[in-house]
Amino acid sequence: MPVTVKTPDGASVEVDAGATAQQALQALGRIRGQVLAAKVDGAVRDLSTPLTDGATVEAVPADTDEGRQVLRHSVAHVLAQAVTDLWPAAKFAIGPPVTDGFYYDFDVAEPFTPDDLERIEARMREIVREGQPFARRELARDEALELFADQPYKAEIISGLDESEGAGTGAVSVYDNVRPDASVWPDLCRGPHVPTTKWIPAFKLERVAGAYWRGDERRPMLQRIYGTAWESRKALAAHLERQEQARQRDHRKLGRELDLLSFPDELGAGLAVWHPNGAAVRMQMEDYARAEHLRRGYRPVYTPHLGKSTLWEISGHLDFYAEAMYPPMEMDVHHGHAGVDYYPKPMNCPFHLLVYRSRTRSYRELPLRLFELGTVYRYERSGVLHGLLRSRGFTQDDSHLFCTPEQVVGEIRDCIAFTLDLYRDFGFADGPSRVALSTRPDKAATVGTHEGWAHAEASLREALDASGLDWIVDEGEGAFYGPKIDMHVTDAIGRAWQLTTIQVDFNMPERFGLTYAGADGSEHRPIMIHRALFGSLDRFFGILLEHYAGAFPTWLAPVQVVVVPVADRHAGYGGEVVSALRVAGLRAELDDSDDSMGAKIRRHQLAKVPYQLIVGDTEARARTVAVRPRAGDQRKDVPLDEVVAGLSEEVAARRAGT
Repeated sequence: MPVTVKTPDGASVEVDAGATAQQALQALGRIRGQVLAAKVDGAVRDLSTPLTDGATVEAVPADTDEGRQVLRHSVAHVLAQAVTDLWPAAKFAIGPPVTDGFYYDFDVAEPFTPDDLERIEARMREIVREGQPFARRELARDEALELFADQPYKAEIISGLDESEGAGTGAVSVYDNVRPDASVWPDLCRGPHVPTTKWIPAFKLERVAGAYWRGDERRPMLQRIYGTAWESRKALAAHLERQEQARQRDHRKLGRELDLLSFPDELGAGLAVWHPNGAAVRMQMEDYARAEHLRRGYRPVYTPHLGKSTLWEISGHLDFYAEAMYPPMEMDVHHGHAGVDYYPKPMNCPFHLLVYRSRTRSYRELPLRLFELGTVYRYERSGVLHGLLRSRGFTQDDSHLFCTPEQVVGEIRDCIAFTLDLYRDFGFADGPSRVALSTRPDKAATVGTHEGWAHAEASLREALDASGLDWIVDEGEGAFYGPKIDMHVTDAIGRAWQLTTIQVDFNMPERFGLTYAGADGSEHRPIMIHRALFGSLDRFFGILLEHYAGAFPTWLAPVQVVVVPVADRHAGYGGEVVSALRVAGLRAELDDSDDSMGAKIRRHQLAKVPYQLIVGDTEARARTVAVRPRAGDQRKDVPLDEVVAGLSEEVAARRAGT
């Protein structure tokens, strides 16, 4: 008996009973280009999935995010098969797709070497050429445990499956790679996968790293092989070029080369020291933040770097965030009596709540917008630390807004407008590339009432709709105390970065007992908005450094102008030029070193200084300069006053392209 299948856009067709998703797509005329999988009733499945009457089917092309996930997951299986072919005693753990690639973890006697990666990649190419099918089968838990009896990591995963994942109903899924001799290489997996290994067009193994099993430092250290896979050789080549650009732009590399910052071993992992050049850029960011917040009606506050355990108990951080906090320091021990635990702060919000609560508040004071450049400390695992982008100590442009229910949507809209202005001023003129509303996670991992969460989410939705921005929903990605808006920007080489967070919180004001006297004379509970536009100054600095490849726009550059005398006798006039620039508020230096003029110019080019002003006999007599910009045409005989005025105007306008 035929069955009817349809597509989300309403097209339908009858196919034979037992038809697969691939056959249905072909009947619908929806196979265009390479299609790696299908969405069946909204879930990505193998093309070989049999269909039931009334099913909806949608193609998953290779050049989509979902298609690439399927491709990369399939290549991860090929990687694991190749490793176990070459190292039969190897134990294999997990191998998921990740952003732009995949990895697989192995327990082997000796760490993999670069030569080993070449051998593995060669074996993978043999497997691809063999066109091994990916064949799905389902086993009972006992059968699966027997199949993977010599693979302890797979056995642990199977043993940990619960009824909701099918383990108790005979639904542990396994994919077999079927070799040419009909033997199989099995892997525990939910799928989906490409039909055969021949459908894998382009991949490359990249590196090896250590990784603890399940991210637990008490568990075995495994060898993690990273790779990437793409829908074509052209797409792979483009990715590798982006990677090379990213390596050249790495903020840790540029931080050393440009003398901006460093990460001394003696200081500890995840902590940086800022050198004068880096501090100069950071100071501009801080000055911008302070000035803009004051202009928009925010009130500055300062708070300590640590607080008693009582504070974190009230806020809920010790219940929901303790793993990310540094361990406590026991203080105030007297005569054998237990002392008091103090924690370095992972968040600024509890301190701002205390500022609000310090006296009685009236509705006439609201909205009250508190602002702080507050440094926080979070204990990130060493394996995830990455320079300024993932660190253990960083400073947030942290604000907490206290308002009435009627003011919430307007305040969120103002936060969004502030964010868009900030992105433009720092060189992301296109605004956010992704805007997401993150909703309530698993209720067991959150605080607050259903009504509070619903009201908060509704407020964020209304503000987003009014903003005119395109936005999506990230289900379950909210913080433990409230839903939030997350914004991403895309940098000069196409990488997306999560920056701004705006969160609505009905819970914290209740936990801290905040109130205000309303117009009716009775007490009311304020609503709190958490908001960080940079995210953190440290991380935003790292992103800017990579975005500009170290060539900061003039208004941000640590040294904006270097004056280069042609000879020693011109140093006096050069000093006058520097003085004129500094009086105008510009960051200028005189290079009166013994190097040749050519060597000086080359050095400042490598340091990415926006402008070099060359002065010699002609310039000294006429009180002019020769202007050598980092980008653009050189100009001679430019009056000094004109240069000072032009640079001052450029800095004031915060032009991003110079």
